Amino acid sequence: MSRAQLTRTGILRMALGGGGADPLLPAEGGGGRRAPFLLRALRIAVVVCLYWFTSIAMVFLNKYLLDSPSLRLDAPLFVTFFQCALTAALCLGLSLGAACGPPCAGLPALRLDPKVSRSVLPLSAVFIGMVTSNNLCLKHVGVAFYNVGRSLTTVFNVLLSYLLLKQTTSLYALLACGVIIGGFWLGVDQEGAEGTLSWTGIFFGILASLCVSLNAIYTKKVLPVVDGSIWRLTFYNNVNACVLFFPLMVLLGEFRTLYHFDKLGSPSFWGMMTLGGVFGFAIGYVTGLQIKFTSPLTHNVSGTAKACAQTVLAVIYFEETKSFLWWTSNLMVLGGSFAYTWVKGLEMRKVQEDPNVKSGERNETGV
Repeated sequence: MSRAQLTRTGILRMALGGGGADPLLPAEGGGGRRAPFLLRALRIAVVVCLYWFTSIAMVFLNKYLLDSPSLRLDAPLFVTFFQCALTAALCLGLSLGAACGPPCAGLPALRLDPKVSRSVLPLSAVFIGMVTSNNLCLKHVGVAFYNVGRSLTTVFNVLLSYLLLKQTTSLYALLACGVIIGGFWLGVDQEGAEGTLSWTGIFFGILASLCVSLNAIYTKKVLPVVDGSIWRLTFYNNVNACVLFFPLMVLLGEFRTLYHFDKLGSPSFWGMMTLGGVFGFAIGYVTGLQIKFTSPLTHNVSGTAKACAQTVLAVIYFEETKSFLWWTSNLMVLGGSFAYTWVKGLEMRKVQEDPNVKSGERNETGV
């Protein structure tokens, strides 16, 4: 998801695995004939390309907003707050357009219920930690190292599954996690050797990995409060986040920073901010599309390949020169992530094909 970026990805993935259907996503199955192979292949290719473009563009755009020498805006919480506010506004706006027919006809009406908002609050606190630490990691590390810097999500998934859910992990999956940890350590070592290491960025990368794992756990617990509706959960989550961000921005003096920001009245600045918020909103939707048209396993493989392409693009765009060991660290992280995804996919298939496994156990198995 970590390769899904921010986040919204974990929420949609959880919903697609067992929650309510998202009215914005195409319906599965049906009684009609299946589309011809070429048409299905073309549709999958378009969806995967759309996911890659949205995800990569969002990272580069956020890097510009958070750490551009030309922009010189030191207000990462405000950037994150604005994206959450825009996401909530887009959710509300699309739900108001439900009466206009397709493609919004199936959207539930949204209204702010204080009781539901309080029930979602624990998840919102984790969500704030996730999106903020993601952005702070991106602010302090280069885009090329961003994937490695927050690559420990899979490791935290295994650790938290054991500590909180008492679920054990197979030896092969643990070996894959070991490869990821080795790649992370080697990447940190090589960043230090090149003089580009930021321990602040590393700290927030590890924190982001932990929060992504916690976000998935809390999402599963909170979904019943919103009747399994991802649409409502996204709305409440982002509204709560906006409220919680205010005291944090006051505490860190970001309003003072904004007051002295020389581009506060610039239309181009607000255009970039709005575009970043739209990409942040869209990443959850295109992630859902990719899962619908392929599978969770294929989505994770696509995310791994996308992370590789993103790293290469960043090195080329920023005209960086990296050592062989630096590239090795990236390959270890990507290879370990792919291996873990593949192992879990095989385990899930084996569980589903075993008639002696209880249905409850099958539901708990995922990729």
